[in-house]
Amino acid sequence: MKYLDEFRDGERARGIAARIRQEVEPNRRYALMEFCGGHTHAICRYGIEDLLPDNVRLIHGPGCPVCVLPSGRLQAAIDLVERERVILCSYGDLLRVPGAQGDTLLKARARGAELRMVYSINDALDLARAQPDRQMVFFAIGFETTTPPTAVAIRQARREGLGNFSVYCNHVLTPPALRALLATQPATGVVDGFIGPAHVSTIIGSQPYAFVATDHHRPLVIAGFEPLDVLQAISMLIRQINAGRAEVENEYTRAVSAEGNRKAQRLMAEVFALRSTFEWRGLGWLPDSALAIRPEFAEWDAENRFAIPPIQATDHKACACGEVLRGIKHPEDCKVFGTACTPDHPLGSCMVSAEGACAAYYHYGRFRQAAAS
Repeated sequence: MKYLDEFRDGERARGIAARIRQEVEPNRRYALMEFCGGHTHAICRYGIEDLLPDNVRLIHGPGCPVCVLPSGRLQAAIDLVERERVILCSYGDLLRVPGAQGDTLLKARARGAELRMVYSINDALDLARAQPDRQMVFFAIGFETTTPPTAVAIRQARREGLGNFSVYCNHVLTPPALRALLATQPATGVVDGFIGPAHVSTIIGSQPYAFVATDHHRPLVIAGFEPLDVLQAISMLIRQINAGRAEVENEYTRAVSAEGNRKAQRLMAEVFALRSTFEWRGLGWLPDSALAIRPEFAEWDAENRFAIPPIQATDHKACACGEVLRGIKHPEDCKVFGTACTPDHPLGSCMVSAEGACAAYYHYGRFRQAAAS
């Protein structure tokens, strides 16, 4: 299969790994952060860390939209579906993420709230068309990758005059999160280089990451999600670090260009505007880091239609999800990982999400290997 089997070739993977071992400087430490949760799962699934020299360390970043959603925004959705008796349409992993004091959307459903698990926003539109007497609210979440489909759906709802459809918008942006991470690091750097996200970059292109190199003197290599993609990106980063270079490079040339998807960008700009500030789990309040629905589409904005109040909520005190998202801790550093906190009984979002670092370590057995070593 083109562009899949070729990028999972074990012999080629071992070849790239051998080249990495030859190129690393033995007395130097390399700390590389993969921003995207999809990369974290690929690293764990394919055992990429096992192929690397001991002085190359991978750090997991905040690139999971479910994980970075603060508890207060989730609790606001729980309160909305119970207070207004709307039908809330959501992706499956959001249903089990803990909100305030461990409350979840699944628990709200057990109390009588109406929830529908959907695979895309188009499913929510179809439900609104089929039940015109009920208010449908789509729980929109994601980085730049999933934002254009939300924009298309809102435009379609306006075109059809669907007065019973609205969107609770929680779309966030990648570059501001990278800026926040870099702002907290000393000049010498805790992270030496970044593996840039794949799907996000197909939308925004490689140009928006230029500040990582120019302002913070760190290399960034955009990589695809297959094991050979990740290994090649690591090799490219090590070469830059060894040479003292700091550039944005694109390993994922088969899908990512410098300018990105202009049509998708125009759609986003038409429907959404920057929020002045937005709260991220683990990173706090970040300026210009999220999107709100423009006033021209206010009729399809759930926050406008239902006057959803802001809620401040704290995470479980034993959960280290915030530190994991900032790269301060690995999942197994959390005291409750794999014991009190498991996929069946999660205390934090990183153990729930399909892109969460804790879920990746748990599902692919990385923590068991760490404990045995």
